[in-house]
Amino acid sequence: MLDILAAASGAAPPPSWVSWLPIVGMIAIFWFLIIRPQMRQHKAHQEKVSGLKRGDQVVTAGGLVGKIVKVEDDYVQIELAKGMTVKAVRNTIGDVIPPAGAKAAND
Repeated sequence: MLDILAAASGAAPPPSWVSWLPIVGMIAIFWFLIIRPQMRQHKAHQEKVSGLKRGDQVVTAGGLVGKIVKVEDDYVQIELAKGMTVKAVRNTIGDVIPPAGAKAAND
């Protein structure tokens, strides 16, 4: 019995870097599951907003649907109805609606 106790107490403790492995693993998981997809989504939105042009049909972040009448540096003027235009911040454009005659990408 004493031999087992002496062998167990003589074992070397694990290296100090082993205690950091769970933290590094959680950071890696957090990066690949949350931060990286969010960065891709932000980049795609920025490309979409930078490519806005007159005549595009858009949806704002507030849910308004209209056609772009004028594009400025930070703002766009959107025609919601005949003769009714609003000025919106360019970054609040949520999506660009494809034209009605265009085929879907998966068809």
